[in-house]
Amino acid sequence: MSKNPSLSAGRAVWFTGLPGSGKSSISKKVYKRLKEKGAGAVYLQMDERRKVYFPNPAYTPEERKQAYTLFAREGAELAGQGKFVIMDGTAPLKKMRDEARMLINNFAEIHIACSLETAMEREGNRPEGLVMADLYAKALERQKTGKEFPGLGQVIGVDLPFEQDPDAELTIENDDLSLDQAVNKAMNFIASSN
Repeated sequence: MSKNPSLSAGRAVWFTGLPGSGKSSISKKVYKRLKEKGAGAVYLQMDERRKVYFPNPAYTPEERKQAYTLFAREGAELAGQGKFVIMDGTAPLKKMRDEARMLINNFAEIHIACSLETAMEREGNRPEGLVMADLYAKALERQKTGKEFPGLGQVIGVDLPFEQDPDAELTIENDDLSLDQAVNKAMNFIASSN
């Protein structure tokens, strides 16, 4: 990330990783801390934005591609307005994140890494909300039995791989960290790249 003297001078940090990796919990808390510091921060969560871009999402590969293009453009527009944009989205393909990297001058990717087993355990404890509950369990059952679940598209980590970017500005190994430890790592990175 390029050096920038202000927390609100048009930056974007995209938190990526498997569903259940902890990226939403971490990015929300980072956003809250930035707001407390007076940063002109905004929070974009793909799960919320997808419902705006596609009111009845089908989670097809083409829709996923379009959704991440719109997400990158929205982040770029907000950063262009001088906002500090916290972006929370899996973005399973590196080229999805590269699009944002090309559009946003002051951009960084924070990859929240964990094992698939850890992600599955965390995701299995998540209540139904913007994302279908028991995502991984249903995807694995579909693979095993062929049973279809309405609204369940391709699941990253089961049906599709997550392409890690070796050039991500920060990778946080999040199998064994507490939420505060992970947030502190992200905040330290943001402060050092400021």
